Amino acid sequence: MAYSELIKKFDKVRNYMRDFYAYGFHTRNDFDKKSARSYDNERRRIESWLSDYMNFRQQSGGKQIFFSVDSRKILHNPLYRAYKAKSFTDKDIVLHFYIMDILADEKCHSFKEIAERVYSEYLSFFDTDMLPDESTIRNKVKEYVDLGLINEIRQGNGISYERGKSVYIGEDGMDAVAFAAEETLVGVVGSFILDKYNGNRDYFSFKHRYMMEALEQQIIVDILLCKKRNESIELTMKSSKIRVFPLKIYISTQNGRQYLMGYYYRERRPAMYRIDNIEKIRTIGFEKNHQLYDSYGYKFGAHMWGVSSGKRDSRILEHLKMTINIEEGEEFIINRLMREKRCGTVTRANESTVEFEADVYSAQEMMPWIRTFIGRIEKLECSNHAVEKVFYDDLEAMYSMYQGEKNDI
Repeated sequence: MAYSELIKKFDKVRNYMRDFYAYGFHTRNDFDKKSARSYDNERRRIESWLSDYMNFRQQSGGKQIFFSVDSRKILHNPLYRAYKAKSFTDKDIVLHFYIMDILADEKCHSFKEIAERVYSEYLSFFDTDMLPDESTIRNKVKEYVDLGLINEIRQGNGISYERGKSVYIGEDGMDAVAFAAEETLVGVVGSFILDKYNGNRDYFSFKHRYMMEALEQQIIVDILLCKKRNESIELTMKSSKIRVFPLKIYISTQNGRQYLMGYYYRERRPAMYRIDNIEKIRTIGFEKNHQLYDSYGYKFGAHMWGVSSGKRDSRILEHLKMTINIEEGEEFIINRLMREKRCGTVTRANESTVEFEADVYSAQEMMPWIRTFIGRIEKLECSNHAVEKVFYDDLEAMYSMYQGEKNDI
């Protein structure tokens, strides 16, 4: 296969970038799907986009290449470059301008009219054997309908097409676009818009930056479109295919990882799926019970602290109660509890004590957050006694460690 910087499908490139360069799981010697030359071609393609952000280390298993970035110095997510390297043919370019020019009059046109005008008003002036057939034009129109560039309108028994409405973003709106390009679920859209804009918007910087989200944005777009149309979907994972109805998308504030909450038909319950494990999405069809499944998702999410839903064979809630000491002038602790309580409740017991309570599927998942209040916690109680034991055992171990240091002095 000849090397080219352009790609036809993003799926394969996403898997390479994630497994080999982002997570660093594999080296060239681990690649066994095709020939080693296939790996080399993909590596050179990715390095042509991201050579300034790559590094390597020599391991016993071979040379390990990985992304190396300083988020403080990067103003724009470099991974968006992969989306901008899609290949196209001469016919793609020709048909794009012909079809969009025909629809520029803002009127509705049938497919037959579009095809006839392509041949009579444009291609008839050229002496070439590369004339697209009618099916090629039809596929291009359908592709643009799916992309939203063209609107499909049903008129009686027929279907007509019109050019999609343009949205003008003025000077005042470019700040919002620049921010959205780095922080929203589909920031790549903002990145494309900024490429067409002459002005500079290089004054946003972020303390916590999760650039790997860019690799899942096409998957997220597909999920959101199916959710908007209340359609069921089939998720192609690395080792299985699962049919679900999409409910919500969750994003971890700790590591930026994204999850899909979906109603799992096989087990008749909501479940969580890591979006970076999804390779492809296929639409199944309209789900007539979508309101019922949405209500299941709402009830399910009401007792989730993170993404854990406890044991599959039982949905027993675990009750956790934490008593926190608040000194005079430390109302900011209460404000923090109110801001971060999620599905819990915060109650002022007296002038110096605040109680936090929550019923969750997995109290163990709360431990990293609970530990941030060590030094203020007067009492911790949990119906899952294993959680209590872990907490107090950690305190004893820490106390013993510091007591030993004090005695040494």
